[in-house]
Amino acid sequence: MTAVLYSLSRKEGWRRYVEAPARERPGHLPPGQLKRLGGAAREQYGEARHDWHANFGILRTPQLAAVHDELEVIVAAGRCDPDRVRGAAVIDALPGLGKTTAVNSFARGFDRDQIRRHGPLTGQGHERIPVFRVGLTSNTTLRTLNRMICQFYGHPGAGRASAAQLASQAVDCVLSCESRVGIIDDLHFIDPRRKDGLDVSNHLKWLANELPVTFLYAGVGLAGRGLFAEGLTGQNAALAQTGRRWTRLELPPFEIVSEQGRRDWQGLLKATERQLVLARARPRMLTQLADYLFERTTGHIGSFITLITRGCVTAIRSGQEDLTAPLLDRVRIDEASEQARRQLAAAFTAGRLSATPAAHGRPRTAAT
Repeated sequence: MTAVLYSLSRKEGWRRYVEAPARERPGHLPPGQLKRLGGAAREQYGEARHDWHANFGILRTPQLAAVHDELEVIVAAGRCDPDRVRGAAVIDALPGLGKTTAVNSFARGFDRDQIRRHGPLTGQGHERIPVFRVGLTSNTTLRTLNRMICQFYGHPGAGRASAAQLASQAVDCVLSCESRVGIIDDLHFIDPRRKDGLDVSNHLKWLANELPVTFLYAGVGLAGRGLFAEGLTGQNAALAQTGRRWTRLELPPFEIVSEQGRRDWQGLLKATERQLVLARARPRMLTQLADYLFERTTGHIGSFITLITRGCVTAIRSGQEDLTAPLLDRVRIDEASEQARRQLAAAFTAGRLSATPAAHGRPRTAAT
């Protein structure tokens, strides 16, 4: 199956993402049936499974559910008249914890709901676009931010207008298409201590004042970068409007120091097991590796999904058709997880850590 390529920074790509039907899960073939497949058929079946494992959907973890609940409240409360400034939400978390996934998946549900309730066209006959989305870059300026918003809507003048003209065009697009939510991703590229970064930070406040949308931001280490204080320090930080207007949400990694944390980790492993299409998949294939999988990923959902996805590719290509610690040891993932693994391995070996809830008994070690 050939992957469909599109960009969420364009309305056509966003619509494809919002409206895409659920993927069709490949059927499970036990080892005997798989062996009887001809070469071409087996290759096609393998390709279908690779595509499925890389895109089997969003796992609704407790962290994701909590953020979605908060976003629902913030967006629902943002129905105030245009003369009032709406609050904004910002997901501020470490890399690999699902910030972009959380905000995109929430906005997709909101978009679908708006189209269902109000239809694909506005009262004036314009295309209804409930959500716009842009991702910042390391050289984002006031002009490029305005241009990216206009490019999302496909405005014909986005490439040759001044910053002020682009800002006016962006307002027109949002109003004409009755957008209600605006996503600004990778906000960490803004440095409010630099002039161009401060200009963009101030422009975000102007957009919040002028556009009748609730902004959802996502970025890494935003509090530490001084974004909430707008680059101000000391007593002057109290003058920053951003810290009063933005609600900071976090996406913590999984933890196994509490019984609830261990139950949540087990829940993730069980939910993932149900999605895997491997000939020799079996109950508890992942839960019996609870310690090992936490050791490899330090509880970061992004690292975990990468390990499982690459592990499935390896299991299919090698013919092993299941996931075990020795097979997963052949899979390299992000460097941060590889480095942290050494410290966690010692703690698990010494019995100071366990990723299995007490009611489940002691887990098997990674070597079994």
